[in-house]
Amino acid sequence: MTAKFITTPGGEDLAILPASEYENLRDALALDAALADHRSGRDPGLTAGEMRALLAAPTPLAFWRGKRGLTQAALAKAAATTQPHIADLESGRRGGSLEIMARIARTLSIPVDELVIAD
Repeated sequence: MTAKFITTPGGEDLAILPASEYENLRDALALDAALADHRSGRDPGLTAGEMRALLAAPTPLAFWRGKRGLTQAALAKAAATTQPHIADLESGRRGGSLEIMARIARTLSIPVDELVIAD
């Protein structure tokens, strides 16, 4: 690691990292937190069958809604949107604003990034 250490005028010790090293450190800390959640049972993870279903789903939203046992109408009501909007999001015909995707993620008890389609 190529950190540069400085002391502020107020006496606080700081480490300055190149952005790429900071991103690697952040990713490693996120992985450690995810593994701790899994080991403790807070996040049981997905079974192999669930992973196949997630990969086969038209969108992650379609998978997670089904996994949580919600209808489109129930999810729409809980997330303060409409069932046709949920249907459009699930099919990929329409994108959602960060605000609506955050409400949907909270309703499904998942991080919002679980709803992002990775190419």
